[in-house]
Amino acid sequence: MKIIDFSQKNSLINSFISEMRDSNIQKYPERFRRNMQRIGEIMAYEISYTFDYQSKEIVTPLGIANMNLPDNNLVISTILRAGLPFHQGFLSYFDNAENAFVSAYRKYKDALKFDVFIEYIASPCLDGKTLIITDPMLATGISMELTYEALLTKGTPAHIHIASIIASRQAVDYVKNKFPENTTLWFGAIDPELTAEAYIVPGLGDAGDLAFGEKI
Repeated sequence: MKIIDFSQKNSLINSFISEMRDSNIQKYPERFRRNMQRIGEIMAYEISYTFDYQSKEIVTPLGIANMNLPDNNLVISTILRAGLPFHQGFLSYFDNAENAFVSAYRKYKDALKFDVFIEYIASPCLDGKTLIITDPMLATGISMELTYEALLTKGTPAHIHIASIIASRQAVDYVKNKFPENTTLWFGAIDPELTAEAYIVPGLGDAGDLAFGEKI
């Protein structure tokens, strides 16, 4: 299993994440959503280096050009609702990909204890395909595990990419132990702590609320 942490090298992702973390800039939901989308676009480009490619003849007005083009059957999946702008970033680059959507939510027993439930799934067949699961905040890793288990009811992918903007160290360790070896993990940053309520520290807060408004 390979892990890529973009914060370990200099790139524009660091600038976009810094704006997403900034409590002053967080006052502007459109900017928050756009930064999520831009990070998705950059990660999509980086993931494209791992694909299989096949030479194809392209007819131009003046001749024929041989081009190496991706040869993967690709499915992009996201966890509703926070993942939608992030998902759109990937879809902007992988515009011919199939899509899957999973609804996962926390049901609290009290202020500190909760269970994660999967309520909805819409997915094409995944057998033999390349699956990218996008979730902007990977806090505990439990939602990601349950999402993957739900997606497996639609088939077994050939390779899995998990993409998150910010993950906790605890979640990274958890996912490493729960996912198969044919998984690649992509993170914009890995933060050191979780609060008792399972929020990432320093993190950025609730990505869904910052992108779409507070829920009740």
